[in-house]
Amino acid sequence: MTANAEPCIIPCLQYRDARTAIDWLCRAFGFEKHALHDGPDGTVAHAEIKLGPAFVMLGSNTNSLFNWKSPLDAGCVTQSVYIVLGGVDAHCARAKAAGAEIVRDLTTTDYGSREYTARDPEGHLWHFGTYRPN
Repeated sequence: MTANAEPCIIPCLQYRDARTAIDWLCRAFGFEKHALHDGPDGTVAHAEIKLGPAFVMLGSNTNSLFNWKSPLDAGCVTQSVYIVLGGVDAHCARAKAAGAEIVRDLTTTDYGSREYTARDPEGHLWHFGTYRPN
């Protein structure tokens, strides 16, 4: 990190089938493929998807060094991601149309955020809303 670099937090997720996950995340949530580096036997060593200026990194859960697991393998939610965006209602409609499981439907919270939560096909939770800490 250079002395002038601002911190940047990038979620990293692991999938049994990273290629299928990337396609689904792009279709359901509007991500764009940014980078994909092949691993052995058709796996994904490293990939980046982008939504506006924000990135998510992901790959196939083959790295035994960290013992990463998909929620399908762990049997529970292993982490979740909150993404701030405008047009949450339209975004939720897009996710529903793509077959996303909506875990928490659109709601306006008592602190003024408009948001919803969806589960991807491997069980990761994705929260989308207007709340931006300041």
